[in-house]
Amino acid sequence: MKPLLSSTAKNSFTLVLFSFGFKHGVPVDAQLLFDVRFLPNPYWEEELRQMSGHDEAVSAYVVGSRAGQEFLDLLKPLLGFVIQESRGALKTELRVGLGCTGGRHRSVAIVESLGVDLPQTLQQDLQLSVFHRDIDKT
Repeated sequence: MKPLLSSTAKNSFTLVLFSFGFKHGVPVDAQLLFDVRFLPNPYWEEELRQMSGHDEAVSAYVVGSRAGQEFLDLLKPLLGFVIQESRGALKTELRVGLGCTGGRHRSVAIVESLGVDLPQTLQQDLQLSVFHRDIDKT
């Protein structure tokens, strides 16, 4: 992947990463949606159930799993490609939603991991925004 020029006011780009829960409705304001309900579910582990994807134990359970690692390893270059092509098409923002059942565990852990890793991995100058739409819903 070829590196992009540094951002200026003219060509700045924002990547918005957010988690959500499918049971609270599918977001309509995202360009890309990923369903991470295939990842190991911390909800079924009694000691993890009351925690969220912000907690290290939940993150280790989800992101540290074989499926979690492989998913992230595949997703990062895909996002890099989509960002590069979006910038080439003079887009200024890409909104990427990652959903699990309730939006509290798996999707939060994956979004948080991406938020930390992507800026270094992509080596692109961009603004990053991360939020968790449904983390406090039951």
